[in-house]
Amino acid sequence: MPEDDSSTLPAPEIPEKRRSWLDRISSMLSGEPSTRDDLVELLRDVQADGLIAADTLKMMEGALAVSDLSVDDVMIPRSQMVMLPADEKFVDLMKMVVESGHSRFPVHGDDKDEILGILLAKDLLRGVVADNGPASVHELLRPAVLIPESKRLDVLLREFRQSRNHMAIVIDEYGGVAGLLTIEDVLEQIVGEIDDEHDDAEDPGALIAAQADGQYVVDALTPISDFNERFSADFDDDEYDTIGGLVTAAIGHLPEAGEELALGRFGFRVARADARRLHALLVSIRGDDS
Repeated sequence: MPEDDSSTLPAPEIPEKRRSWLDRISSMLSGEPSTRDDLVELLRDVQADGLIAADTLKMMEGALAVSDLSVDDVMIPRSQMVMLPADEKFVDLMKMVVESGHSRFPVHGDDKDEILGILLAKDLLRGVVADNGPASVHELLRPAVLIPESKRLDVLLREFRQSRNHMAIVIDEYGGVAGLLTIEDVLEQIVGEIDDEHDDAEDPGALIAAQADGQYVVDALTPISDFNERFSADFDDDEYDTIGGLVTAAIGHLPEAGEELALGRFGFRVARADARRLHALLVSIRGDDS
């Protein structure tokens, strides 16, 4: 009896592009040695083949990179933190809250390293308007989460999700406050910058850009050592790492756009800032002929 011809029909061909990335996936799952770099390369090939969008690829790469980052890589440094003193009157605290635009604030005692808790703006508002409300801000504080600088970001993100906390205070090896980190800061490492109504558009240009009028636009995250090298300056970088941290500390508070400061032969004017951090400075140099 003749065989059924259908059993000898050739298998349908797989388009070449599809076969290429399928072969790579099969290779990765076959037990052969693989690395994270191999996975990233595969994802980029898949994106190049049009199977995932560029934004999706960026998020995947960001999610992979988070496991290699620690808290001190992305935290808001102490010099740029908005902290509230526990002994201030409610009306003064309300002014600070409104000016900053934040929703959560570390509250400290006599020393800024003495973190008493976290104050939510909504709790402060309820306390102010309530009949027979709290006598002091201490009654409104929520527990502060303290974490070391070395904590991995992926571990912190998991803890944020499990505990439903949105802010952690970063403590250095001596027990002092080194900075803070929010769940938004962690998520931005995965999905990119998350702008809100308080954020200005970022200029993706160089850290230091010369202007036609002889001034310079300097990114606030420019390392002090780079600033010193560029302008033959001698600012100390033992206590602060960035030029923005140095200027913020010298001004004494988180500055707003337009505030000015003179340090030696340098004039600093805040070009861009929001409620969370200083972004860019306009720098003029007395006697500069470059």
